[in-house]
Amino acid sequence: MNITRILRAGLIVGSLGLAAALTPAQAEDIVPGATGPNGQPVLTFIGKEPPGTRCNNNLQVAAQLANTYQVPIQILSASMVKDLPAPAVYYGDQLIAADGADHNGMSSFHMIADVLELEGTPKHETVGLLGNEKVNKEFTDLQSIIKSGGK
Repeated sequence: MNITRILRAGLIVGSLGLAAALTPAQAEDIVPGATGPNGQPVLTFIGKEPPGTRCNNNLQVAAQLANTYQVPIQILSASMVKDLPAPAVYYGDQLIAADGADHNGMSSFHMIADVLELEGTPKHETVGLLGNEKVNKEFTDLQSIIKSGGK
């Protein structure tokens, strides 16, 4: 199994697991403005069902950020937060990207990393698996395919 399949499977399983763990009422209570156990703002990604180009891109960005920063991340389906735009990205109360508004809902690693840096978000002592040269190349190829809509 190549790394692209592993990454796809991991992101799908991770997002489905989170979606199954929350009910719509719980999601409304934590978005926007969600905070982690230590009071740190949560990075929230809201995706359409099924996810399209922008939503899949945002999932890849979430994976990159999780490999670099010590930040709580949640991924929610649009049906769980019906009154919010999808795709969208929040850091606590701060709206970073939203469908029909800022960046039309599509984020990037650098866009969110700038926010995290300004907030003083700590980085992991070592970079996660996506920092591995071979893995990163396959991951970058996957991102390119997603951004092109599979063309």
